[in-house]
Amino acid sequence: MEDRLLLDRPDPDFDGAAARIEREFREGFAQVARIDRPAVALFGSARVGEGHPAYEAARAVGRCFAEAGWAVVTGGGGGVMEGGNRGAREGGGLSVGFNIQLPHEQRSNPYLDIAYTFRHFYARKVCFVRPSQGFVIFPGGFGTLDELFEALVLIQTGKVLHFPVVLFDSAYWNGLVDWVRARLLDEAMVSGDDVALLQVTDEPDEAVRIVLERFERTAEHTSPHEQDAQ
Repeated sequence: MEDRLLLDRPDPDFDGAAARIEREFREGFAQVARIDRPAVALFGSARVGEGHPAYEAARAVGRCFAEAGWAVVTGGGGGVMEGGNRGAREGGGLSVGFNIQLPHEQRSNPYLDIAYTFRHFYARKVCFVRPSQGFVIFPGGFGTLDELFEALVLIQTGKVLHFPVVLFDSAYWNGLVDWVRARLLDEAMVSGDDVALLQVTDEPDEAVRIVLERFERTAEHTSPHEQDAQ
C-alpha cells in the first residue's frame, strides 16, 4: 500500500511519492471531466447486498437522479455503492465509480459507465467533491462517517460552495443528529447553521428534491466565474 509506505517508512521517497500523487490527481481530474452533467455523490456501506433496505434505497435514489438527468457518483464497489450505480443505469443516467485500492481488494461493481481506481484516499476524495452538487449518505460504517464529516467540514469552512448533505434512513441517523444537537450545539462546539446542514429523510423522492432545489437556487445566485470555480 503506497500510503502506508509513505506514512510508516522512516526514509520515504518523498519526491517519487509526490510525482505519483500528482499523476493520480491529473488522471482523476481527467475522469471527472468526462462527467457532462450535474452529479450527486452517494455513500454508504459496502457490507450489504441486494435486498437490504440500504441497497434498495440507494438503487431507488440513483434511479431518481438519473431520471432527472443527473450523474450518480459512488465509490464504485459493492453494497450501497452498487445499489446507487445500478439505479443510475436503470434510470438511463450516467453511472460513475471512483474505487480505491485496499489490502483486501474492493471489487468494482458491474454498473459503471466511468470507472477509475485510486491508490490514495485524498485524491479520491477531491474527485468525489469536484463534480458533486450534493451528498446523499446511506447507513454505513467508519468510511461512510468519514465521507459525511469531510463534506460537512468543507462546507462549514467555505472550501466548497454550500451543497446539501442528506442522511437517508431516519432510524439509523437520528441518534447521531440528536447527539449533535444535544452536545455539540448545546456546548457551542458548532452553530445552528452547521446543524442545519444535515437533512434527514426516508423517501427517495425527497432526497432528490432536496438536492435539486438547492442546485437550482444556487445556480440562480451564482456567477459564471463562481460556477467554473466549483
